[in-house]
Amino acid sequence: MPPDSGPQLVLRPFRALRLRESFVGAPVANRIFARPYRSAARRLQDWQRQRHVRIDGAPALYIHEYTSSGVSVRGIVGELDVTRAGPAVLPHEAVRLEQVAELAERMETLALNPAPILLMHRGAPALRTAVDLLTERRPDLSFTDPGGQHHRMWRIQDADDVQLIGTLVASTRAVIADGHHRYAAALELAAERPATQWEQTLVMLVDQSDTPLQLGAIHRSVAGLDLETVAKAAIRRGDDYRPHETRRDALASLEHAVVLHDGERWASLHPRGLQLPVFTLHEELLPAWGVEDRQVHHHHTAGQALARASEGVAILLPAPSFEQVATAARAGQPFPQKATSFQPKPHLGALMRDLRD
Repeated sequence: MPPDSGPQLVLRPFRALRLRESFVGAPVANRIFARPYRSAARRLQDWQRQRHVRIDGAPALYIHEYTSSGVSVRGIVGELDVTRAGPAVLPHEAVRLEQVAELAERMETLALNPAPILLMHRGAPALRTAVDLLTERRPDLSFTDPGGQHHRMWRIQDADDVQLIGTLVASTRAVIADGHHRYAAALELAAERPATQWEQTLVMLVDQSDTPLQLGAIHRSVAGLDLETVAKAAIRRGDDYRPHETRRDALASLEHAVVLHDGERWASLHPRGLQLPVFTLHEELLPAWGVEDRQVHHHHTAGQALARASEGVAILLPAPSFEQVATAARAGQPFPQKATSFQPKPHLGALMRDLRD
């Protein structure tokens, strides 16, 4: 590990807790984390006795590769020391403080990290070389779960290999891809419980230059809104509002514009200014349209948003790039909540961490 010169990504080995392969990603996996949360420890012990849960014998870092619908993602999984991470871990979306407080209470009751927080970065070539060499051997675990996600895992236990990985990731700056509220809750618990296992949390560090997470937009639908209101506001604001005859013509604009559909008509909107459309939508357009928060619904696919178009207007947003997300995170300008979707995510139960271990 290099000399401590400020914030660092300090990844440590941990004893992995794993659901048995036929439970990973299956609906039954959710039972162990269900209410009442205080009973989770007992349920976990019951599942251990029934051999539904496995505990690896010795601490290790893990290289976890999972494949969904032909897309493979590979990352390094370990305990992250949140007390030393500071600005080395950058959120890119805003969080709701009340949700963070509720989640912190739940996490403390569960005493379990049921899934790693996903972090993404541009790894150095030396890190990719090291990961390639470490995964040349046969994986320690290889299986396909009930949801069709294929998993391969390599345990990294050799002290020299662990130190090499630690040295190569220490100086990186990672962006949170998934788990903003969990990470904020982890920071809260670390501050409240110093010198305990709450100073660490489980993360998976994905190299976007190696096997990138796929970045998509989260779309909106606005109940009660109509295209006439949008068109009139565009004139007042100086936005470029364009009606389109066909769906195909409208969607052709999606890379750089907002696409609108009311169930019958199509349009695109090129907001004035240089901000990304999702920022302009929340900071300027929704207020200009007289839209209240309760009218706005979020959708992970365009199809889901378009299915609600007849209730008002579906709003399709262009997907930002990793560089745009990272730039906003480094500048301390978080995206609005539910602005980005990173896929695929590993299925629940593949790798977990028990804080009572």
